[in-house]
Order: sequence, then structure tokens, then C-alpha cells
Amino acid sequence: MMNSSQRLPPGAPATLTVRNHDRDLAGLTYVYPVLSRRAGGVSVGINLNPNNACNWHCAYCQVPGLIRGKAPAIDLAQLEDELCGFLGDLTHGTWMERFAPEGSRVIRDIAFSGNGEPTSAEVFPEAVALVLRLRDEFGLVPSAVPLRLITNGSLLAQVSVQDGIRRLGEAGGEGWFKVDGGSAAAIERINGVRLEPATIARNLARCAGLCPTWVQTCMFRWDGELPGAEGLEAYLEVLEAAGFRCLRGVLLYGVARQSMQPEAARLSPLTPAELEAIAARIRKKGLTVRVSP
Repeated sequence: MMNSSQRLPPGAPATLTVRNHDRDLAGLTYVYPVLSRRAGGVSVGINLNPNNACNWHCAYCQVPGLIRGKAPAIDLAQLEDELCGFLGDLTHGTWMERFAPEGSRVIRDIAFSGNGEPTSAEVFPEAVALVLRLRDEFGLVPSAVPLRLITNGSLLAQVSVQDGIRRLGEAGGEGWFKVDGGSAAAIERINGVRLEPATIARNLARCAGLCPTWVQTCMFRWDGELPGAEGLEAYLEVLEAAGFRCLRGVLLYGVARQSMQPEAARLSPLTPAELEAIAARIRKKGLTVRVSP
């Protein structure tokens, strides 16, 4: 069994920070630790895209060397070995004391996120089942350590993806579904894909029907310009088309970490007050909003 505390690469930070989501911090292929702003503690990340391939190209993405594509073949035995070793170190070893800041030394979730769209892995349902089994074996209570899927939702029409998300939902997990724009032009500019808002709304509704689902939204200044009222209204129309009542709410956040994409120079963060003003507009629709500047 590998001991993750012995595999941290040279130059790794003494403690985790919300601004560093380096997938190599634990020296592993599929498993990495994150200090999550939104989860409020240590998130155990599952990276099914170690090839840095994604079917979207989000302007704010922090993945260096991002390429278009899907997840590679996943070695489930290696994933199991890595996750088992890392969870063992978190729960019974000294990893938390060595690398997590005081006050954040708690496992908040296990999240399928990583360097691309996790549902593009052919073995996505099997990976979900594996992670759920290990969570139970380590005695991590689902209500305290939920399994989360951070997804762009683009592959929700696939039966295997639906199967994986359904398993996640039945085990007390939840989806964090990316919606950053409400018009085809905004979606192409921010997410780098040509996609109709109606398609996003349909996939969002599908996801919410399979597991509890939050909308995850990143907002920022583009060329110094604030998100406009018209764009925000179009965004809200996408959520309304999916069905406000089927959503848990919105996780609204800003750009706290440096984009590694060519568009990085065009992005700048909103102030906490500006994000709160947007959140207030969303709350008027009856949605819960959690803000993470």
C-alpha cells in the first residue's frame, strides 16, 4: 500500500491553500487533495483526466496544457490503490497535520473533478461504484463526506453517464453542474463550445432528476466589463427552463486562481460586493445561492 505522505513532490507547499489546486500535490495519478472554498475543508479529488483533455475549453480553467478530447483509459486497480492509501493517510496518518491549515483538517467530500470532464471516462460508472465502496470501508458517513460530481453536463444523454450519476445520487451524493452563460454567444465565449442554451437546460434537468444538483457558476469581468443585466437574465432563463424547483441552488464563485488559458488576460475578478449583487438577483427567483469570492 502506497503512503501518500511520502510521495509529495519536491517543492510542494507546506500547507494547502484555496489558490493552489495542483493535481500533483499528492504525487499520484488519479487522487489529489484540495482545500475547497465551497466545501469548506479538504476535498479529495478524483482526476479521471490525467491527460489534461476536456471536451470544453473554459476561459478561466487553471489546467496547464489543456487539450480537446476525453478521458484516457482508466486503470481502476491503480485508482483503488491510490484512493485507499490516501484515505488511510488522511484518516489514520499525519497528512492533515502536515499539510492542511488548522481549522480545515476535515474531509468535506470526495469529488470527481480533475483536469477535464470526468463523465467522458468510459468506466465512469465503475469508478463511482469503486469510490463509494472505499468511502464506506473507511467509515466515512455519506452525510458528512458526500460524493460530488463536478461536471459540464454535456454527456448526460449517454446511458452510462446517467447510470453513474444515478448511483451517486442514490448514495447521498450530488452534482455540481456548470452553467456560466445563458446565450449561445456567451457559452461559446466562456466555455469554448457551440451549444444552445436549451441543450444545457435539458441536460441540467436530466442531472437533477438523477441526483441532487447544484448549479456551479463562475462570474468575472471580461475586458474590464461587468456581467450585464441582459446576460444575467439569459442565464436565469436557462435555470428556469430546467426547473427552479428541481435545483438545490447556485454555487456562485469568482476567479480566485490564475487561468492557464490564452484568454487569461481578458479576465479579472469581481469584488465580493459585486458577486453578492448578482447573488441577490438570483435569490429573487427563489433559489438558494452560496457565494465564494
